[in-house]
Amino acid sequence: MADTHLDRDVLSALQEVMEDGYPELLDTFLADSEERLSLLRQVDDAEKLGAAAHSFKGSSSNMGATRLAELCHELEQRAKQKSLEGIEALVGEIDGEFAIVRPLYEAERQRSLAE
Repeated sequence: MADTHLDRDVLSALQEVMEDGYPELLDTFLADSEERLSLLRQVDDAEKLGAAAHSFKGSSSNMGATRLAELCHELEQRAKQKSLEGIEALVGEIDGEFAIVRPLYEAERQRSLAE
């Protein structure tokens, strides 16, 4: 299951590069993601929504959250159409995906601290 949500190769590369800073990187990603999700839920302007989705897509992609990045990309594209009709469902999907990956990142953090 985790493979459809997280790219383990990306996480391995990040851990190699970040070394002791890796758990902090995971914490930062989770905290930033919470803020980005909160923003996505509140934004009622297509341009701001697109910018927030773009930013979240980038960080998700960098952290190996492949499905989350795909959903944010979809939201970014929808926002470019200027119509926010039905956008709540997509934000809900992003929310749901983050609910899946959050514990995976938390487990990854614990694993890295135990090494």
